[in-house]
Amino acid sequence: MTTACGHAQQAIWTVRGGRAVTPAPPHPFVVFGIVNVTPDSFHDGGRYVTHEAAVAHALRLVAEGAHVLDIGGESSRPYAEAVPLEEELARVLPVVRGIRDGYAAHMADRAGNDTATRPAPDEADDADADRQAAPLRPGGAPLLSVDTYKAGTAAAVLDEGVDIINDISACAFDPGLLDVMAHYKPGYVLMHSLGRPETMQDAPVYANVMDALLAFFHEKMDMLVRAGLPESRILLDPGIGFGKLTEHNFEILRQMERFNVLGRPVLMGLSNKSLFGGLLDLGHGQRAGATQVATALLAARGVLCHRVHDVAETVRTLRLTQAMAPAPRTEN
Repeated sequence: MTTACGHAQQAIWTVRGGRAVTPAPPHPFVVFGIVNVTPDSFHDGGRYVTHEAAVAHALRLVAEGAHVLDIGGESSRPYAEAVPLEEELARVLPVVRGIRDGYAAHMADRAGNDTATRPAPDEADDADADRQAAPLRPGGAPLLSVDTYKAGTAAAVLDEGVDIINDISACAFDPGLLDVMAHYKPGYVLMHSLGRPETMQDAPVYANVMDALLAFFHEKMDMLVRAGLPESRILLDPGIGFGKLTEHNFEILRQMERFNVLGRPVLMGLSNKSLFGGLLDLGHGQRAGATQVATALLAARGVLCHRVHDVAETVRTLRLTQAMAPAPRTEN
């Protein structure tokens, strides 16, 4: 995490193959678009369970400005049950392949569309600007991330060319995952959670939640680097809602700048989560506005990476946040 919105362009993270992720104008942020291939995810479970629906949804997210597609085959919501390896692979692998193989055809089809069906000029200009800002893989495809804690799933999707593993477990649920990370050296999202989804919300207790998270990240980063994963591959996720009560979540959000001591960028996943419901008495379908306000406030404080369901609205929020950012001070 940086300390200001509107910093100079520079690589903040590297993923598999040493490819640099460099946020750039018009909004110098990295947007992860969520692609849940699950029947029971808390926000959109069951909506994209067919491979065709998931791939079509993923391509829409890219068109809206997603830089990374984060594909999940097992829900990590509180009290969700684990999914067998074979089932997770059956959900995720066809979607990874569909996105990878279908992207070039999708772009060719877009290029051939009649101009009458294209966005209005101002909308087209915005979309083009967002695509130019994206940290892209060779061939123009978005970066691909898979949300898994299983070594077998991680190895299989990395063999298919995935760039990033997003792991809720910090390599704790499957002891083989650490070796997979060291071997393939992908981008790696290191997330804090207090236990497994089945039990993590059973009365979580911290003496000081920020002290606990900082100690956790120091320990786990050291473990990963010692195993052979370059530190430059690590992106930190404080795990909002994972083994934390509403007061814990807001304490983390109030003290985000303390993560600067770790020297790694932060990925924030707030989209439609229950902390907004707890504070504002909002039902599940009423949290979109609160999500965007929180995203803008965090972006203004230097959070560069955002994992979201609504990519189009988030891109607009981030562009507005950037446009309103104070100019950097100059030394006289």
